[in-house]
Amino acid sequence: MECASSPISRVFRLSSNFITRSSYLQTTSSVSRPLLPRRRAFGFRFHTQHFNRFHLSSSLSDPSQNNSSHELAILLEVEGVLMDVHRMGNRKAFNIAFKKLGLDCANWSEPVYLDLLRQSVGDEERMVILYFNKTGWPTSLPTNEKQSFTKNVLKEKKNALDDLVISKDLPLRPGAEDFIDDALREDVPVIMITAYSKSGENIARSIIEKLGHERMSKLKMIVGKKEVENSFYGQLVLGKGVSDSLDEQLARQVTKAAAAEKQRIAEEVAALLKLSVDIDTSSTESLQEIVAGLRAGAEYGEVPVSNCVLIAGSQLGVYGAERIGMPCVVLRSSLTARAEFPSASAVMDGFGGADLSISRLRNRREL
Repeated sequence: MECASSPISRVFRLSSNFITRSSYLQTTSSVSRPLLPRRRAFGFRFHTQHFNRFHLSSSLSDPSQNNSSHELAILLEVEGVLMDVHRMGNRKAFNIAFKKLGLDCANWSEPVYLDLLRQSVGDEERMVILYFNKTGWPTSLPTNEKQSFTKNVLKEKKNALDDLVISKDLPLRPGAEDFIDDALREDVPVIMITAYSKSGENIARSIIEKLGHERMSKLKMIVGKKEVENSFYGQLVLGKGVSDSLDEQLARQVTKAAAAEKQRIAEEVAALLKLSVDIDTSSTESLQEIVAGLRAGAEYGEVPVSNCVLIAGSQLGVYGAERIGMPCVVLRSSLTARAEFPSASAVMDGFGGADLSISRLRNRREL
């Protein structure tokens, strides 16, 4: 006898279908794993530093990339790596904005700028507020217009930075062009990552253009948000092709709940201590964007994640590389001069010489 369909039975059928699809995604995400050679770990051996092991990890991308003949691919962040934007650009742009708005008394020296940067943890709106809270707001500014005034400063600062980046006033970091030339000469794919650039893709691409047309034409790929969405990883995992797995959805919900609980507890403690706290609950989403950018970079480079090296200028870039098992070398900048990067494979001060070079990246041995 055929039974009538009940709401409960429909729920079970939907759950079964969802779990089947989730299982498919989990299986698909590891599709490249059987194609990899026997599990290995690589490490850098540089003269003056000790480096962590590189943990092998498969890339969620076209399985054919695991058959690539390239033994190495370079992924480069732009800000802090190709150009020390915070030292060379941001401070100058703020001072130009202050002058344009008639705030002649506001002029940030490098020590003042770096101190504000440290106190605000890189939040530029907080930098402006901290500065004027300390030195005094314009006398003609009503109290209820402080927020709009701050937004106006940031708008003028962004316009000034755009102009500075396009101009010849801000050079690339010393040795950056030689490093890329060496990579291209040795047939090492070079992929520029702009997808999660803090100052935006337009500024990041303007910086890349300083490499010159001929050099840019030889780059493997510039990976921005559009390229991430069109990648195999973007289609499969970011919702363009198939919805996220049940585990991924649950993990995101748990993370959001945990962040909210941390914020609540921190506010209660702060109330007792009469402090002000602000926990960043957006870092998880930022990390997802970074992971997507790095996965797409490996895919377009047609090289397994384990054979890529990210040259990072940001802490979040290091976290993203660690999350997927991609080797990562940090190139210090004014923003990260005193930061610690325990999960990075290496921390260097610049390109060439005793620091970062293609020959040193190639100098890996099986452990």
